[in-house]
Amino acid sequence: MNYTEPDESAGSLDDGPEDRLVDEATAALLGEFERHLAIERNLSEHTVRAYLLDVTGMLEHAARLGVTEVAAIDLAVLRSWLANLQTRGKARSTMARRASAVRVFTAWLRRTGRTETDAGSLLLSPKRAKSLPSVLRVEEAAAVLDGGHEEPGETTPVGLRDTALLELLYATGIRVGELVGLDVDDVDDERRVVRVMGKGSKERTVPFGLPAARALQLWRTQGRPALATHRSGPALFLGARGGRLDQRVVRDLVHRRVAAVPGAPDMGPHGFRHTAATHLLEGGADLRSVQELLGHASLSTTQIYTHVSTDRLRTAYRQAHPRA
Repeated sequence: MNYTEPDESAGSLDDGPEDRLVDEATAALLGEFERHLAIERNLSEHTVRAYLLDVTGMLEHAARLGVTEVAAIDLAVLRSWLANLQTRGKARSTMARRASAVRVFTAWLRRTGRTETDAGSLLLSPKRAKSLPSVLRVEEAAAVLDGGHEEPGETTPVGLRDTALLELLYATGIRVGELVGLDVDDVDDERRVVRVMGKGSKERTVPFGLPAARALQLWRTQGRPALATHRSGPALFLGARGGRLDQRVVRDLVHRRVAAVPGAPDMGPHGFRHTAATHLLEGGADLRSVQELLGHASLSTTQIYTHVSTDRLRTAYRQAHPRA
């Protein structure tokens, strides 16, 4: 079961302070489930936390119904839990994500002999509303990238870093976590490719163009040495104090740069990823190649970008054709 990549615009996965109804035995069980997710399934720390929060919410709802043993959780309990989420105004995408996490949990319970049946296998989650991601137009993306260039003689290490990471984000469409996880040796200047460690520790090689190559060269020769300390290690992108760059710094940078472009939709690094994929397809790249570049496990995940391109084409047609 693939877990949906969290939307960075969303808030905390926790719903807020609630009375914790999970007893010590169940907490220990959740600890074993956490190890299964982290070690056997090799999921990221953020994804593991999301699973645990979602499953804990279901267990607390079951406890309120008087069901305190996981072996007694049945389809009726799970449906009641989903219904409760709906009455609390949760979005269909949120309910679908939480149902997915619970299905993984109940399947693990059955596989490890803790339950005789897998109640989650019968649980149908709400269909997600098909929403098209916001993307920048080509000229808007260019404005975001060009807007950060400093005047000659006024170049700062942080400015060189920001230009390089924005160019690389747009050139490759990599995830923000993949970006900050890059090491210096992951960049192959001769072939103009970067080695990326994606979800599930799957490695892929992604090409980048001349603008990104030039920006990376300036950053590594002039910017990075000025920020590097004993804390830097092999990290490609560094924070102001010399450590590996934090994702939050990248998110703040992208939001600020995009906000400075008139008419551009608000977005973070993941929106930049959507933009890169859309522009690749609009430029003639085939879907399978874009799937490989983005590191999508399923082609169906990549196909949303064809809908984005078609929607943009339809809008342009209505605006430009006299008989539209």
